[in-house]
Amino acid sequence: MVVPAESAAPDPLAPLVELPGVADAVASAREAVAKAHAHPTNRRGWPATAAEASVRAARASAALDGGRAELPEDGKVSDPVLAGALRAGEQLGRLLPVWRKAPLQALARLHMLAAADLVDASERDRVLGRPNAAPGVAARLELLATMVTSSKVPAPVLVAVVHGELLAVAAFPTGNGVVARAAARLTALSTGLDPKGLAVPEVGHLRREGEYRQALAGFAAGGPDGLRRWLLHCCAAWELGGREAESIAASVSGPAS
Repeated sequence: MVVPAESAAPDPLAPLVELPGVADAVASAREAVAKAHAHPTNRRGWPATAAEASVRAARASAALDGGRAELPEDGKVSDPVLAGALRAGEQLGRLLPVWRKAPLQALARLHMLAAADLVDASERDRVLGRPNAAPGVAARLELLATMVTSSKVPAPVLVAVVHGELLAVAAFPTGNGVVARAAARLTALSTGLDPKGLAVPEVGHLRREGEYRQALAGFAAGGPDGLRRWLLHCCAAWELGGREAESIAASVSGPAS
């Protein structure tokens, strides 16, 4: 990621908020997620809706990485990508305290969960949880960890940066998509954008997969236009994810009497 020239500001992500349309997109994303949290079902019954959201998020995330999106009827998940996405989603609550204090440790754990079935048994100790050794990767991950623990930009912006940077830098040898999207969910939890994990932005990314990949390429290339496009896409995905959360709540509560 290459931030605009104004990044001499104390918070290197602050200039992103000033890009055209970003502030409005941030507001729309926040509003959609807040509306889902305000749904009557989610005031008390949110554990059930959050569990369903986690499963839907894992399915969509797996599909984006070429895995299966459907759960088998017998409950035995054999697809390695989907299995990893489900494992990562199930552990986000336990990883939240680690993410807030030591993001790199949380990332290592996410990779171990996401890629466990993607690596030969003989290679697991050498590969799982270990970032790529390519030049520059470690430095960029350290910088990202600093941003996670110190940046004061609006939550949707930080969530988008975490997501995009982990993919752009190809942090791990495999499983980067699932890891990046799980880390984005962790960031939404930790920043208060989606403190109960009700939204499903992964569905938004999947429904606009072509846009997702093009926007990511722009983010990786750097420059204001590419960064803006990625931020707008991610905010729109969270807006769609908020509406998905409302549909989950409605399905759990059933038709109004």
